[in-house]
Amino acid sequence: MDILLKNNNLNILVALPHSIGGRLTTSSIIDGLKSNPFNVFIFDELKQSPQDFINIINSTAIDIIIGYGYSAQLLKIQYNLDCKVINYFSDEMDKFQAGAGYENYKNLLKEKNVYNFYWDECLTKKMNKEYKNIFYLPHFVNTDIYKQTNQKPQYEVMFAGRLDTNYRLNFWMELIKSMPDVKFCWHAIEKHYNDAISRLNKDEAKLLSKTYQGFIDNEKDMAKAINNSKIVINMHSQGVSSLNYRTFQVMACEKLLLCDYRDEIGSLFNNKGLVIYKDLNDIKLKINHYLYNEVDYNEVIKNARAKICENHDATLCVKKMIEFTQI
Repeated sequence: MDILLKNNNLNILVALPHSIGGRLTTSSIIDGLKSNPFNVFIFDELKQSPQDFINIINSTAIDIIIGYGYSAQLLKIQYNLDCKVINYFSDEMDKFQAGAGYENYKNLLKEKNVYNFYWDECLTKKMNKEYKNIFYLPHFVNTDIYKQTNQKPQYEVMFAGRLDTNYRLNFWMELIKSMPDVKFCWHAIEKHYNDAISRLNKDEAKLLSKTYQGFIDNEKDMAKAINNSKIVINMHSQGVSSLNYRTFQVMACEKLLLCDYRDEIGSLFNNKGLVIYKDLNDIKLKINHYLYNEVDYNEVIKNARAKICENHDATLCVKKMIEFTQI
């Protein structure tokens, strides 16, 4: 779809959510809006008060409110706003990851002038049977932030995210225990670090703590962290066919991504620009191979950024979101 926007002077309010993942995704939305450009107003649900939100809507006629998950829809209802709503989901909207009370919110997505964008192609097709205003839109990033730098990586293998399931925690622990000569790093919020530590014995907890390098809550620091590792591991926890936000961050930075299999690797990237692993033994073999084989490493990453810039750049994708509201 390529619709000429009738009005670039739209007043657009974006709600930054509490969750770390949601804040990173929403930051790319904000960057995309600003680069188009539109008149952008930001309400930070974590750092600002309800009065700050009231001040914005009292001083400006808002045309569109955008949020991660259900946040924008709930703000519109709470404050009785007469504007269009864009909801971006990279959590399954009918499961607990979408937030407390999700059971009561699903029907709100059917309302007039509500536009819902879903990151998972398979789930979008499924939801379209009930919701006619849900559209497939894979993740996107600000490619001016996520790009390769000249810094020499301090670490060899990185994982960023929760070790909240036994599968994830056991996978990471077995990996670092079996490859003692590899420099691993792990980024997560302190809450998830403490949760993982509590589920390990003393020796394992000590080993895990050596890999922990704190949490990241902004795009620039995440881009630095990705560039500070030679290989990044991806483990998906939601969706059916989708690729999560980390995929697009890493490929834009031209670092090698080791990713568990997802159908959209084929449809979006023609199975190029990253490496798929099958299981723990397979990922160990591939880490060893790509750490010490620069020719093969560079062959994998050489076209990765081009694909992101062409189809998954925030400026282009956010413009598409706004275009849907102007039909």
